[in-house]
Amino acid sequence: MNDATLIIKCINGDQRAQRALFERFAPKMLGVCLRYIKDRTQSEDVLQDGFVKVFLKIKDHKGGSLEGWIRVIMVNTALDQVRKNYKFRNNVATEEGSYKMVEKSFIVETLIAEDILGIISSMAVGYRTVFNMFAIEGYSHREIAEELGITENTSKSQYHRAREHLKKKLKQ
Repeated sequence: MNDATLIIKCINGDQRAQRALFERFAPKMLGVCLRYIKDRTQSEDVLQDGFVKVFLKIKDHKGGSLEGWIRVIMVNTALDQVRKNYKFRNNVATEEGSYKMVEKSFIVETLIAEDILGIISSMAVGYRTVFNMFAIEGYSHREIAEELGITENTSKSQYHRAREHLKKKLKQ
């Protein structure tokens, strides 16, 4: 079933179509949730909450990538959970400094994705959230600051420290 047909059937309340949509996208979206929420059970809860939002808002889908649209909902649902459960605003002192990558040689091509995701999940919640939003989801530091209610410099600082954590773990 193509995306357009799936959307129409979901809008009409077809439970088989809803199940098909869930089964098609849930595995990938669980991976998105796990990048923000370390605990698998909580990530699964976020996934469920996200899909409830997907089904409630599917009539508002304006075309384009269905997967991308669902991903945005999952990221926002995960961020809501992070904001609700964690207070990381003062996790890191805001510092001025260089946030550009100076050394590119730390990338280890032999690491598999699970290893890198494991390292990311070991980060403090603030670092992990900002790293995911900036490096993986493509948000700007300004957008991250607005979304999380922190300063742009705090976002930069947390990203910088997350990168340093990642470099240190990769060297080990």
